[in-house]
Amino acid sequence: MIEDTETIDEFLAQHTADVEEAIRRAAATEIMPRFRQLAAHEVDQKSGPHDLVTDADRDAERYLTKVLGALLHGSVVVGEEAVHADPETYEAIQGDAPVWIVDPVDGTRQFVRGETGFCTLVALVRHGELLASWTYAAARDQMATAVKGGGAFLDGARLRSGVPDPARDLEVATSHPDYTTDAQKRALLGLWADGVRTRPCGSAGLEYLAVARGELDATAFSWEAAWDHAAGLLLVEEAGGAHLTLTGEPFRITGGNTLPFTAARDTATARRVMELLRAS
Repeated sequence: MIEDTETIDEFLAQHTADVEEAIRRAAATEIMPRFRQLAAHEVDQKSGPHDLVTDADRDAERYLTKVLGALLHGSVVVGEEAVHADPETYEAIQGDAPVWIVDPVDGTRQFVRGETGFCTLVALVRHGELLASWTYAAARDQMATAVKGGGAFLDGARLRSGVPDPARDLEVATSHPDYTTDAQKRALLGLWADGVRTRPCGSAGLEYLAVARGELDATAFSWEAAWDHAAGLLLVEEAGGAHLTLTGEPFRITGGNTLPFTAARDTATARRVMELLRAS
C-alpha cells in the first residue's frame, strides 16, 4: 500500500509514460479494431438509448484495470463498467488507497455512430485530490495529460486556457436534457441570456479538452459520475481554468456537489456562468 503522497509523486515522476503507453495499448487492441466495425450484438443499452455500452468499453476497461493496478502497488481501479455491474465499487473513491478512475470509451454514442468524438479517460486520485490525468482521443491520435502542479499538455505542447474574447458570445456546452432533473433544467435555462451561446455537450472528456485549449469557454454539467469529470477537471485546472458548483465551491470528485456545475477557461467566466445558473 502507498503510505504517503511523496511516494505517489515519485511514481508519477517515473511512470507517467507507462500509464500513457497502457492507455494507447488499450485503445489499439480493444477499441480501434472495433471502430466503425461494431456488430449489433456488440452494443447494449444500460439505463436507456442514450446510455450505451459496447464490447470495446468492457474489454478496454478490463485491460486497463489489470495494467494500472499492477503499475501502482496498493492502488484500486474504479471503472465505469465495473461500477455499473457492482455499484458498491464506487465507494473506493472515498477510501485511503490511490484510485485510478477509468472511463474506457467516453462518448460511446459517438463511437457507435462511427464518429471520432470519443476518448479514453484515466485519472489518479487520492483522498479526493486529483493528482494526474490522461485524455486519449484515439481516432484523432491526441493525448492530453496533466499532473497536479505540473501543467497541462496536449501531445507535449503546453495548454493554456486563456480568457474569453469579450467581443464574442460566451460559448457553453451543456448537459443533455435526458440527464437533468426539473430543477436542473430550470437552472440551465439561465444560460439562455444575451451574450451566451449554448450547445449540447458531446464527450465530456473532449469538452474539457476544448476548455483547456481555449476553444470552448465553459461547460455546464448536471451529473457527478467521477469517470466523466476527473481527468478533464485536472486538465482544465492545470491549463489555468477553474470549476465551481452552485454553492460557489469547486467540484468534489468524492460527490455531494450541488448541481449543475461549471468548468471554465478562467475564474471570472466560471463565476459568470454560476450567476446565470443561480438566476433562473
